[in-house]
Amino acid sequence: MTYSEAPRIAIYGCDPDEAALFRELAPRFGVTPIITDAPVSEVNAELASGSRSISVGHKTPISNTTLLALGRAGVTYISTRSIGCNHIDVAYAGSVGIAVGNVSYSPDSVADFTLMLMLMAVRDAKSIVRRADVHDYRLNAGRGKELRDLTVGVIGTGRIGAAVVGRLRGFGCRILAHDSRPKTPAEYVSLDELLQQSDMVTLHAPLTQDTYHLLNRRRIERMKQGALIVNTGRGALIDTEALVSALESGRIGGAALDVVEGEEGIFYADCRTRPIESKSLLRLQELPNVLISSHTAYYTDHALRDMVENSLINCLKFESGNQHG
Repeated sequence: MTYSEAPRIAIYGCDPDEAALFRELAPRFGVTPIITDAPVSEVNAELASGSRSISVGHKTPISNTTLLALGRAGVTYISTRSIGCNHIDVAYAGSVGIAVGNVSYSPDSVADFTLMLMLMAVRDAKSIVRRADVHDYRLNAGRGKELRDLTVGVIGTGRIGAAVVGRLRGFGCRILAHDSRPKTPAEYVSLDELLQQSDMVTLHAPLTQDTYHLLNRRRIERMKQGALIVNTGRGALIDTEALVSALESGRIGGAALDVVEGEEGIFYADCRTRPIESKSLLRLQELPNVLISSHTAYYTDHALRDMVENSLINCLKFESGNQHG
C-alpha cells in the first residue's frame, strides 16, 4: 500500500522490545514513529500534536481527561495494542471525536498459555515445584487428574477461545462451550449448564458491562463441587471476593489466573520493595491451590510483532480514510 505522505504516529507506553519492533517496522510502512515509554496522559498528550493517529498500550487506563487532551491535540484515532478496549471509555472517546480500534494477534500465544495453566492446575504443579525448590521430593498428598477424564467448559469462543477448543480436542476431554454467537464446532450449552457440568472452566470472553463479574457469587455457587477455574481473559470477569470465599471453603478446587481484578499498577511492575495494596491478590497468592501469573499469556515474540504491525496498519488505514472499527 502506498501513501502520499509519511504519517507521524505517536507511540505511547512502549516497552523496549516494542520500541525495537516499531523502529524496525515503521520505515516499511512509511511511518515516522514518535516513541515514548510513558503511558499516554494529560501531561504528555501534546506529544501527539501533528498526529491524527496514535498507538497505546493496554497496561494503564486512559482517563477521560486524557482523551479530551488528545482531542485538543488533534488526535482522531487511537489504536490500542490489545484485543480488549476496557482500559478506554470508547463511548466518551467517540463523543470527543476520537475513534478507537483494537488489534488482532496470534491467538496461539494465549491459547498455549491457557493449556499450560490447565495442566498445572490439574496436577497441582504449584505445590510440586515449591516443595522441590526446598528439596522435598515426596509425592503430593493427592493424585493428579488427566484432561481426558474431565469435562472442560470454554466461555467465549472467539479466536482465542476457538484455539483453546482446538487444543483441547487433542487431549480427548469432553468440551462444552458458551458464547452468544457460536463460532466453532463444539457442544454449545447455556452458561448454567456449562457451570454445572464442567470440571474445569476457562474464561475467554471480552470484558464489557454485560460480562463484568460474569462469574459472580451465585454462578460460582452453581459450579460443580471442586471445579477448577482458569482465567486468561480479564480479571473483572470474576467476582474476586466470591472466588476467594469459594476457594477457602473448598467449594472451588483451585484456580489458575493470569489476570486478576485490581491488577492495574501492580502487574508489570517490580513490587519486591513496596507493599501490595490489593488484599485480594495477596490472599489469592497465599492459597496453596491458586496459581497467579502476571498478565503474561499474550507475551510471545510472534504475538508482539503482530500487535506492533497491526497497530501501524490500523493507523494507516484510518489515515487513508479506510477506518478500522
